Amino acid sequence: MSPNARKWLRYAVDYAAVVVFALVYFLGGRDFMKATVAIVITSVIALLIGLIVERRIAWLPLFVGAMAALFGGLTLIFHDTRILKIKPTVINLILAGVLFGGLALKRNPLKMLLGEALTLPDEVWRKLTVRFGLLYVVLAIVNIVIWRTQSEATWVMFKTFGLEVMTLVFSLTQLPLLLKHMEASDVPPPPSQD
Repeated sequence: MSPNARKWLRYAVDYAAVVVFALVYFLGGRDFMKATVAIVITSVIALLIGLIVERRIAWLPLFVGAMAALFGGLTLIFHDTRILKIKPTVINLILAGVLFGGLALKRNPLKMLLGEALTLPDEVWRKLTVRFGLLYVVLAIVNIVIWRTQSEATWVMFKTFGLEVMTLVFSLTQLPLLLKHMEASDVPPPPSQD
């Protein structure tokens, strides 16, 4: 499989379940339970495809997919939409806990996860870890606010697109810090003029 095809497959594995959930919800008559069945099935299939093609377990997609299957399954068993709606809050609080807990134990989970891709001073890794930990706490709170104060359709849109956009925008705001401290070997070369 080509590197480009592998990259697209990773995107599909990472985002298929949430996109299928939104599509089934909006195109299937706004039936939350039908959309929940779709997210559970798609999460399991995406994880299996990722495992078969990559021949390894990517821990973050595994965690998110397993949580989708768990919370989706519980939503279907108890026929209570609140269970699936609380999932983003639980996931974000767990991620924040892992980041802050790692720092408390004098470890840096973010550096362990991304350290091969970026060479940064330990102090910058610590700053990024604190910032992303705070982001996850904010996302957890925002999910509760949206779920409790807005319509179900608004929450589905927020879950599908809002969380991703907020994370992307936040990540982009961290680029100045990264660029200031990246070593020259980490900066990609300029495109050739061929």
